Amino acid sequence: MTDTTERKRRFEHGKNVLDAIDGAVGASVIDALDEISPELGHQVVAWGFGEIYSRPDLGPRDRQLVTLGMLTALGGCEPQLEVHINAALNVGLTPQQIIEAFLHSAVYCGFPRALNATFTAKKAFAERGLLPVA
Repeated sequence: MTDTTERKRRFEHGKNVLDAIDGAVGASVIDALDEISPELGHQVVAWGFGEIYSRPDLGPRDRQLVTLGMLTALGGCEPQLEVHINAALNVGLTPQQIIEAFLHSAVYCGFPRALNATFTAKKAFAERGLLPVA
């Protein structure tokens, strides 16, 4: 198999994983990179989703829960956090579980980051008609 063929195979595998988790939102993020850094888009898909997200020891739901925690801890990642909140909903986390994760993160990340994450979730939930969260 040539390097080009392997590169395409890895991208296609990653694209299938991305589509299953993020749907059209994930594809739009990758498409937005076309004019500025198509290689970054390729690596997000081929490596991030094709190599990492598809590993067998954590399921998509667990991976999204970890991702929500990490993006909350980092702070300043609200656009990516919104994508992953939607992905978390796509793979089976409920709005209540997502909010509970952000409440839990206040202990480890601080209130400002937990608040930013919660307000990002509010926006994502509103767009999906999932408010109010009880």
